[in-house]
Amino acid sequence: MEDPVRASAPPRADDVISGERFQAYHAFAREHGVNRFVYTVVRLFCVPFFLIWFRLERQGREHARVKGGLIVASNHRSFLDPFVIGALLPWRRQIQFVAKVELFEKRWRGWILNRLGAFPIRRGQSDEAAIDTARLAVLRGGTVVIFPEGTRIRQGALARPKRGVGRLALESGVPVLPVAVIGSEHVRRGWRIRPRKVRLRAGTPLTFPQTERPSPSLAVTVTDRIWPNIELQWEYLGGLPPLRKAAVIGAGSWGTAVAVLLARGGLEVQLGTRSDEKAAEIARTRENDYLPGIKLPQEVEVKRAADIELAGCDLICLAVPSKAIPQAVGTYADRVGSRAAVLLLSKGLIQPLGMLPTDYVSERIPARAIACLGGPAHAKEAAAGMAALVLGSQDADLRVQLGEVFDRAGLVCERTDDVTGVEMAGVAKNAAALAAAAAEPHGMNAAGIAAAGIWDECIDYALSKGGRMETFAGLAGVGDLTATILAPGSRNRRAGELLGKGTPAAQIPGKVGQASEGLDAVPLIAETMMRAGIDAPRLEGLAALIAGEIEATEWIAGLRRAERARRAA
Repeated sequence: MEDPVRASAPPRADDVISGERFQAYHAFAREHGVNRFVYTVVRLFCVPFFLIWFRLERQGREHARVKGGLIVASNHRSFLDPFVIGALLPWRRQIQFVAKVELFEKRWRGWILNRLGAFPIRRGQSDEAAIDTARLAVLRGGTVVIFPEGTRIRQGALARPKRGVGRLALESGVPVLPVAVIGSEHVRRGWRIRPRKVRLRAGTPLTFPQTERPSPSLAVTVTDRIWPNIELQWEYLGGLPPLRKAAVIGAGSWGTAVAVLLARGGLEVQLGTRSDEKAAEIARTRENDYLPGIKLPQEVEVKRAADIELAGCDLICLAVPSKAIPQAVGTYADRVGSRAAVLLLSKGLIQPLGMLPTDYVSERIPARAIACLGGPAHAKEAAAGMAALVLGSQDADLRVQLGEVFDRAGLVCERTDDVTGVEMAGVAKNAAALAAAAAEPHGMNAAGIAAAGIWDECIDYALSKGGRMETFAGLAGVGDLTATILAPGSRNRRAGELLGKGTPAAQIPGKVGQASEGLDAVPLIAETMMRAGIDAPRLEGLAALIAGEIEATEWIAGLRRAERARRAA
């Protein structure tokens, strides 16, 4: 049945195409749908080409055999997607689809696309003309392909959908066919169309009662019903699943803060404690003594770490000190699923060989990807959404997924593949902050010499392992060091103050209340650098002070000698 176009504001002319051309493309799409001759010729060529060149695999074609209008809702990986989706559908179904207005800038290309069923949409704007055109097309029995993500997502998991597909489904009342496409993102390189495997899968059509002028909230609700069906087809084809559930092992201040952030970013979170008693206490008060004043969201479930079913989690966060990572890995490694990712929150090295945490964990846990966090993210500020951090991972998909979670949580999240730089910057920060605080009783000059000397030695080692200097110059390095030195509640600063006053290193964790990564890391990094043949007199002196082999005055004197020797060289 024909439905008159509701009055809508005329499309604005802009720098891409004029308003007249914009309206002309929509007028043709509404009146004719496609140019049958052009469409048939192109399809006769493309379908055999796709089947041979892309080894196109089409699953669930029987679900597209429905009568009347049809909305095809699919993820979007490549410019080829509308055409391979057209090859999935029966020959009698001539598809129409929305395309960004920029593709219509050249008149010849705009004409071809329009005759093949495309009509323009201005992304980022409320484009009533596109909605009206799509609605009219399906009401007259046509087929419209919609990409709810709103743009191409070339890597990683699927993005969050926009509500337009839900609105169209409600306004038209026609079935919605959920489709997933995978592999098309690897086809194009420049102007080359490479022979890469492309797979599609269609699910069971969904229907919704026709509603005139549905509210935005109702459109969102329907979109949220449609999208999981697309995700189901996507994951069946082997696509990367979204991050839905996370487990945080370790309920200290930083582990609790990250649990809050992940929940705020849209994940279901389980926070793992050492004991049932601690879990019950936090669950009852919804607050952790290590992070006072921060209430846990309802999405955070607190339980004993040993009781968490890790196999059902998409993300495992190890929020334990670096010296406890071997024990945690030994306890949980065989319970982590192969499609899960691991996020490391510690800043230190792993005994006895001084391995970086990501290197150690990647060799022992069969996770799909490993990531680490760095930067000046104080736990309480981070939980309040007032922090910046650096996410390091060599897996581009995980950087995108986790970065988006922290973005939604309200943080400034930088992404980098320099995992060595991020982890070594964390080690350097802890060591330099510890050294500055220990040297402070002997004067500000001594504190500056201690911090700068140890910072330089750690950078030398990081660069030798493949780290990048810009990582140390950014948030993960200088930013984190500055925040730690200035923070009155910093564990490493408090540990350094006690160390400088003569407190034995073994007694410091008890007085601070939590472990100090710097106390554990300095002897290990000094030994590691010695084995690597890198001269590190300042780190070696601080390690001797921690071990009780020298007094603070002797360490300070050694720092000054090392500084004079450096200047003389």
